[in-house]
Amino acid sequence: MADRFRLTLGQANPIMGDIEGNAAKARATWQAGREAGADLVALPEMFITGYNTQDLIWRPAFQQAAIAAIRQLAEDCADGPALGIGGPWVEGEKLYNAWFVLKGGQIASTVLKHHLPNDTVFDELRIFNVGPLGGPYAVGDTRIGTPICEDSWYEDVAETLQETGAEFLLVPNGSPYARDKLAMRHQIMVSRVIETGLPLIYLNMVGGQDDQVFDGGSFALNPGGGLALQLPMFEERVAHLDLTRGEDGWRVEKGELAPVPGEMEADYHAMVVGLRDYCRKTGFGQVLLGLSGGIDSALVAAIAVDALGAGNVRCVMLPSEYTSEHSLEDARAVATALGCSYDTIPIDGPRAAVTEALAPLFEGRAADLTEENIQSRLRGLLLMALSNKFGEMLLTTGNKSEVAVGYATIYGDMAGGYNPIKDLYKTRVFAISRWRSQNHRAWMMGPEGAVIPDRVISKPPSAELRADQKDSDSLPDYDVLDAILEMLVDHDASVEECVAAGHDRDVVKRVEHLIYISEYKRFQSAPGTRLSSRAFWLDRRYPIVNRWRDPG
Repeated sequence: MADRFRLTLGQANPIMGDIEGNAAKARATWQAGREAGADLVALPEMFITGYNTQDLIWRPAFQQAAIAAIRQLAEDCADGPALGIGGPWVEGEKLYNAWFVLKGGQIASTVLKHHLPNDTVFDELRIFNVGPLGGPYAVGDTRIGTPICEDSWYEDVAETLQETGAEFLLVPNGSPYARDKLAMRHQIMVSRVIETGLPLIYLNMVGGQDDQVFDGGSFALNPGGGLALQLPMFEERVAHLDLTRGEDGWRVEKGELAPVPGEMEADYHAMVVGLRDYCRKTGFGQVLLGLSGGIDSALVAAIAVDALGAGNVRCVMLPSEYTSEHSLEDARAVATALGCSYDTIPIDGPRAAVTEALAPLFEGRAADLTEENIQSRLRGLLLMALSNKFGEMLLTTGNKSEVAVGYATIYGDMAGGYNPIKDLYKTRVFAISRWRSQNHRAWMMGPEGAVIPDRVISKPPSAELRADQKDSDSLPDYDVLDAILEMLVDHDASVEECVAAGHDRDVVKRVEHLIYISEYKRFQSAPGTRLSSRAFWLDRRYPIVNRWRDPG
């Protein structure tokens, strides 16, 4: 029996629906493995189609194209190492999430996913059929067990594979980023290793897909749970991993141990990757945004420059009579520090024209929120005109606190194609802006230094739609608001639980009311990078028409 097994891992970034392109990437990874003398080259879950496919996978033509590409890969990669790759499989009228082992010009083994996630962003029980518990497959004289993603979170699949002769476990994943997710993966995979006594290799996808960012961070564990390999988060990587057989079975030889980023860096990197891939995969090379002089738009501008480069980011200031001199100075300072283009379009003239047009119908009515929102909607109109004319995708800049309570103007500052900070509460906006100004990494395309000036971070937030306006005029202070929102939104807490935590009942009830009446706005809002396990969109799905309120 062989005493050494070389495994090539493709921590790779597929494009949804680009079956031909994903197959080409699989062939390139296989070729790298072949040149390195690999026995098996492995790619992540559902790699041939991209992931998470949602209902696209139900289209028969899409299924057929993916399976045909798998068969063609088997032919193309016949002379060399085995290739493991994820994709759909159809048996009769049943559709499965599968992982294929290609050897000798054919599909040699097919593993069908058994545990189908049906929470957070996943609807796999709705989409796929449950596969049976199966045994290991052979590559040469080595027997390998492959729990597919969610299968590794439960004891039964790994134990069945161990009991039926698996010598190590290889887990292909499409696991998206959320805070502390890598530590959770480590913890659960260590449990599988302890239970089975087998080495485990966890291979994860990388890259952005709509709101989700697959964060890579692939790793390998030896019996006992010791870490033998840790690949970087958020970066594509082809890694060659060796296992050796001794008296006590297989062990993974020590490989790269990439540092694991802290929470602020991980969130920031996720937002950069999310925006970069959303643009790249939808065909946008350039973006623009309204730069107000406030912290939210400054952070979005920094993310955009780090994702796309300063030459591909246009910042636009659209001042009104309520725009302070400080805001004008701060917006220009941010654009200058980042090195991106900066334009100014005053909205006084368009606002006067709209006011004049509406005057006959508004006669006798006092000015109110309507007039404030006209300013925001004019800015949205002008920014969308620039987007149309220059082919630049408009970024929207509302943080999670604003998105939660509807402190944003629909068809105004909510206009745009993508929102990098949609899942970032305002208090975290402050913290991560400070982090970015104090830190620089090789993956950032923007400059080093304080790209968000301290004055932008420290000044009181304001929409500047009326004289002397502050966010605190309409909302609780952000430290209070965010604490309540985290309880109500992220943890489904009751009003009573919020009150027990020390919050004023009337404030909690008001925040709860704002969350519910803003549902229609979120339904029409741009997608944005998912950073938590309770992001607005697939993680949290509420009816728009809803009169229920917590009676507490």
